[in-house]
Amino acid sequence: MSIKNDEFGPERVIEVYDQKTGMWGVLVVDNTARGPGKGGMRFVPDVTTEEVFGLARAMTWKNALAEIPFGGAKSGIRGDPKTVNKEAFIRAFARKIKPFIPDYYIGGPDMNTTEKEMAIFADEVGTPLAATGKPSSIGGLPHELGSTGFGVYCATLVAAGFVNIDLNKLTVAIEGFGNVGTFTMKYLTDKGIDVVAVSDSKGTIYNENGLDFENLLDTKSKKGTVTAYKDGKILSAEDLFKLNVNVLIPGARPNVIHAKNVNDVKAQIIVEAANIPMEYEIEKVLMKKGKMVIPDFVANAGGVISSYCEWRGYNEKEMFKIVEEKIINNTELVLNKTVGNDTRAAALAIAKERVSDAMSKRGWK
Repeated sequence: MSIKNDEFGPERVIEVYDQKTGMWGVLVVDNTARGPGKGGMRFVPDVTTEEVFGLARAMTWKNALAEIPFGGAKSGIRGDPKTVNKEAFIRAFARKIKPFIPDYYIGGPDMNTTEKEMAIFADEVGTPLAATGKPSSIGGLPHELGSTGFGVYCATLVAAGFVNIDLNKLTVAIEGFGNVGTFTMKYLTDKGIDVVAVSDSKGTIYNENGLDFENLLDTKSKKGTVTAYKDGKILSAEDLFKLNVNVLIPGARPNVIHAKNVNDVKAQIIVEAANIPMEYEIEKVLMKKGKMVIPDFVANAGGVISSYCEWRGYNEKEMFKIVEEKIINNTELVLNKTVGNDTRAAALAIAKERVSDAMSKRGWK
């Protein structure tokens, strides 16, 4: 294991193994100065301790920037969810890390874990405070409500207003039509904004006059792909990033903007709905061209803000109000603090300052 401690953490790295099921898992609690460590639980065949640490550190910054009283943590279970007994693995993992819940870690959905797994996890630990993203039937606020997409929508409005683009003339392209992309499009089109292109794994559908959300959603549901939408031009998935739009929202896969296509990006604003849709060095290329990048841990924090609201027992209406307030305030703060167009540096500086302040007040430094 090649994790190096620094002034922020990690505080705890716990690898666990269950002899009966063969479950191997890892919990990394990075920093709890601002509150218990909050981060999702991923269930993949090749998860590593180093990967989970990197994600835990990212959650430290995301939760601090979101201005919620959570620290950063993450967990992972190694296994193919299609071939192992998923519930048995989840329960075994819960039993092994129970001593750290919820004082040091609060779980949540991530890759291959949903509201169902969070309900199982909380049941095994024995408290609803063990995880967020649980089903609404047991007091949860599942991410299926669309909190992340709603937050991306809020960040997009702030960014457009910051550079004085008339919303009536705004054009948007969205990569991905899963939970985040779907709700982002819903809220944008409800506002009267033209989403002119949407992609999925099969390709891109493009109509310069705008796509109809309900028709696109129905097409995706019935045909399995947005490219079956009748009123539009079919392009490759990669072509989405080259379109002449005001706003580009990468909302699915990592590293979709890279050295080979970064110079093809025409959008003035890139709002990162997905985690790490491009490396920092690629962001810098766009920033040097005068383009505005809203970093992932600023734009997609709606989900973790929703998690905080669930943890506090707020209802759905209260949650959306808090997501709106925090995403708008923090996006504006980052843009106002940005020097030389480097929005990520500004966001990171704000997050580090908040964590350092909490550490100082606790007497940790």
